[in-house]
Amino acid sequence: MLLQRIGNNGLRLGTLFERAASRYPANVLILDHDLDIAPGLGRRATVAEVADLVADHASRLRAAGIRPGERVVVYKSDGFDIMLLACAASRIGAVPVLLSPKLDGATTTELVRRTDRPHLLTDQAKLDDELPDEVFGLAESVLLTTGHHPDAVKLADLAGSPRVPAVAMPADHPMLITHTSGTTGVPKLAVHTARTMQARYRPQRMSILPFIRRRETIAIHVSFVHSRLVTALAISLLNSFPVVVLRDGEPEPTADLFTRLRPGILEAHPNSYMSWEPLADDPRGPLANVKLFSSTFDAIHPRTVHRLLHASKRRAPLFGQIYGQSEIGPAMIRAFTKRRALDADGRCVGTPVPGMTDARVVSRDGRPPSRENPGFIEVRSDGRIKTYLGEPERYAQQLDDGWWRMGDVGYKTKWGCVHLLDREVDVIPGFGSTLAAEDTLFAKLDALAEVVIVPGADGTAVPVVCTKDDRPLDPETWRSAAAELPAMADPVYYRLADLPQTATKKIKRLELARQLTAAGSPE
Repeated sequence: MLLQRIGNNGLRLGTLFERAASRYPANVLILDHDLDIAPGLGRRATVAEVADLVADHASRLRAAGIRPGERVVVYKSDGFDIMLLACAASRIGAVPVLLSPKLDGATTTELVRRTDRPHLLTDQAKLDDELPDEVFGLAESVLLTTGHHPDAVKLADLAGSPRVPAVAMPADHPMLITHTSGTTGVPKLAVHTARTMQARYRPQRMSILPFIRRRETIAIHVSFVHSRLVTALAISLLNSFPVVVLRDGEPEPTADLFTRLRPGILEAHPNSYMSWEPLADDPRGPLANVKLFSSTFDAIHPRTVHRLLHASKRRAPLFGQIYGQSEIGPAMIRAFTKRRALDADGRCVGTPVPGMTDARVVSRDGRPPSRENPGFIEVRSDGRIKTYLGEPERYAQQLDDGWWRMGDVGYKTKWGCVHLLDREVDVIPGFGSTLAAEDTLFAKLDALAEVVIVPGADGTAVPVVCTKDDRPLDPETWRSAAAELPAMADPVYYRLADLPQTATKKIKRLELARQLTAAGSPE
């Protein structure tokens, strides 16, 4: 933690593009979609142009009556302008609250209520299709990025508002609020400060820049409401890396874009990388120039790492895995090479960052944690959020003298490497690690697009399987792949698109288990 504290004056979201433009004004930002708030800008802009767009919309928000310290919920149709609007709100000292476009109206309304009369920045599509009328009574004001509503103010009508200077808030004042994945229920609202965000920036910067010897194009496919996007942008923009931002992470358009732009660094969630495995077989070589694959916050299957690394034609490409959480930021780092990717233990999530983070595993039952008896994984970092907005008691429950309980179980080797075996809530008694079993199945069955093992109604492990062609596997092929695993029920087949997912494409295992139980219950 010491190296996170030295000279930590905070990462300022509101002036991020402005500071980058002062250093590298001609650097470029490339998008795969048009911005709702500036469709005329096009899909390629200089950092200076984007900085001006942020300043313009900051002035519009100020003209709409938003003041320093007030909260601004951003819940609109998907697009990179979600983050640009967050920068604009932060620039005038307000606190942006980013809610995923994938959240349903009821959940969003509850989070708006918890935010305590914020300003709501949305669009007509969300008002028409998702949000109930009661949201108007929960918000101080409602602003629209597109469309119209008689009870809302259109941002377009505030064009030409006088420019206002950036407001410098204290480094320990709330700067940004994001939400947790919601895999176990209604998401929690995580409160970040400029100082905690800078503490996250440092280990992530250290995991990228030492391996990069030249200016590289970085392609980012991360949820626009995820805190990781802030640090990814800071690392890229403040080091003059051209930035490509993807909204559509489907394999075909992604392959087309990468073939044209030849990124040298990729930043994406594990499930995005899984869906990009077909790019490894594309004869155009869309991944051929990638020097560094960076994966955020979750472990990833060795098969995926192996395929992507071997698609790169760069000398000694690396796959960097960062284990962490929305509440704590990056906690542990692990690097894969071509030589060790396929036979690596997918449950090893790495080691803490020296001088910045620390980790321990504590017993669940008084016995020492081990592979057979995993304990609770806990982490220390100055990147930890300050609280859950409106739920301080839930935040306190996760803390033990500065150690943050990650909600995962595992063990620590004598070399200091932490192995993650399962989420606490996903443990199936007597089965062992479901995640390790899934790694095994992925390694043996190339046709798998996803496999998730959840408990059935009677507690039996049920493998939920998605294949690349949506066709069931040959029963004998499945039995052969699962022969050395603990006993499971027969596989249940889903289309990948039908699995319940979070904003970061993580599978909602508890919800999936409930669906299976409901499907098997008599009416």
